[in-house]
Amino acid sequence: MIHDHLNQFDVALMCDLLDVSRQGYYDWIERPPTASSLERDTIITAIRQAHVESHCRYGSPNIHRDPLDQGIDCRVNTVAKYMKDNGIKSSVHKKFRVSTTDSNHPHPVFENRLDRDFAATGMNQKWAADITYIHTNEGFLYLAGVVDLFSRKIIGWAVKDTLHADLCVEALEMALLQRRPQHPVLHHSDRGCQYAGQQYQDKLGEFTLQCSMSRVGNCWDNAVVESLRASLKNELVFQRTFATQQEAKDALFEWIVVWYNRKRRHSSLGYVSPETFEAQQN
Repeated sequence: MIHDHLNQFDVALMCDLLDVSRQGYYDWIERPPTASSLERDTIITAIRQAHVESHCRYGSPNIHRDPLDQGIDCRVNTVAKYMKDNGIKSSVHKKFRVSTTDSNHPHPVFENRLDRDFAATGMNQKWAADITYIHTNEGFLYLAGVVDLFSRKIIGWAVKDTLHADLCVEALEMALLQRRPQHPVLHHSDRGCQYAGQQYQDKLGEFTLQCSMSRVGNCWDNAVVESLRASLKNELVFQRTFATQQEAKDALFEWIVVWYNRKRRHSSLGYVSPETFEAQQN
């Protein structure tokens, strides 16, 4: 404490207030650091670096992987303690929700073929789709995404200021262009009119994607994309205010393409990113 406040207070005054000797303080300065203190400082430095690189998004389980990757042996509990001691926190979130699902429509719906079985043994076996919203000072934007459940990678996405079916169709078309599946894919979504409508269903049929839909009001039926949505909100949307829609679009591009797909660690993937996980399978 004395050393941290040398520019503010006199050393003699601080020693008197803290009931320590000035000689003891000067001896402490000249004393070489112990092995344990050097190890602690190395871990804290790695934690701070990982925290900054994640834009303050990571908690201790994900940050723990960075020191390990650098060959620094430490436990996740140690990382959590050092983060707490040094005021290093992951992003916090606010609760606010806008409904993007309209299940009250005349279109036919499909059974829940996925049945909460989110596991896949390879790419292009199971895809999941969803819509979420982003508030800006120019009004709401809506993000439609398609996720490959094998790697949790966002393989298709589109952003618009309306909830028309074109939003979801464009996201699906990107996924189809990127993946070019050679066999039928199970495609899961909610029962919203965008997914149940003829325009989207025609696109699914054109590429032999098998349709599966969640039950009414059951978020657990599409738990993976619900988790992804929470990550987007907690790590980006709730952390800043977007003055314009273009500013939000630019931030979404960075979060999806640069951060989430290429860098963000997932515990379910062995703490690697979706793209790294896919590359490991080849």
